[in-house]
Amino acid sequence: MKDVQNMPPEHNIRIDKVGIKNLRYPIVVLDKQKQKQHTVAEVSMFVELPEDFKGTHMSRFVEILNENWKDIQVKKIKTILREMKKRLNAPASHMIIRFPYFIEKEAPITKTQSLMSYDITIFSSSYEEIDDFIYKVEVPVTSLCPCSKEISDYGAHNQRSIISLSVRTSAFVWLEDLIRIAETSASCEVFTLLKREDEKYVTEHAYDNPMFVEDIVRNVAEKCEKEKSIIWFAASSENFESIHNHNAFAYIERWKDKKTRERLEKYLYGHILQV
Repeated sequence: MKDVQNMPPEHNIRIDKVGIKNLRYPIVVLDKQKQKQHTVAEVSMFVELPEDFKGTHMSRFVEILNENWKDIQVKKIKTILREMKKRLNAPASHMIIRFPYFIEKEAPITKTQSLMSYDITIFSSSYEEIDDFIYKVEVPVTSLCPCSKEISDYGAHNQRSIISLSVRTSAFVWLEDLIRIAETSASCEVFTLLKREDEKYVTEHAYDNPMFVEDIVRNVAEKCEKEKSIIWFAASSENFESIHNHNAFAYIERWKDKKTRERLEKYLYGHILQV
């Protein structure tokens, strides 16, 4: 049959990314406590399309995913990325995997157990000479305003916040460890299930550890600087203000490995985070 995708395009313009987006798919990821965890991901897959091709073969993305879905790990993602380049004759390939990740947590006083969910995203790219992986965790926490505590005769306003931490690493890193960096950087962590004794503890703990949004991201950055395996990080905190009609936000991004940055710079014209 006639292959329309391989015909010359009307306009000779390279496309940075073309493919499929937000395909829901079951995956298995590594779990620090239980070895493996089953979850459902939204998967997006793209390739760079040279200027002399009219289109890409969309069905091949799903075919490749079908062959590899049972064990989505870093090594398997690398295989998928390279297979995408090979089958689609592309100079670069990209993959985004978004999924909920669950950790069993104990309440601080009663030790009541419950499952806490976190949003995880893995951004991955394969270029001519280098593979690029970014792991992102989104972690809910509590923040308490130092200014409110200082000026009020009693009480202080607090709010739930979301810390987003993205990292590039030189070695394997557990999602749980990244989540812990975020949780220990705020006024207090949050829990799915709390009894009265636990509520008393987290309320007082937050009151004893007031933090601005700036304090939170600086705490995250300091911890990332100390982790030898982290070679780049981007940390943000968004506080959903309880007494203002806006959110407070702060962001820090740093490269720790100049050589990796220099190797990647020429490829990042259409960075995966833009999708």
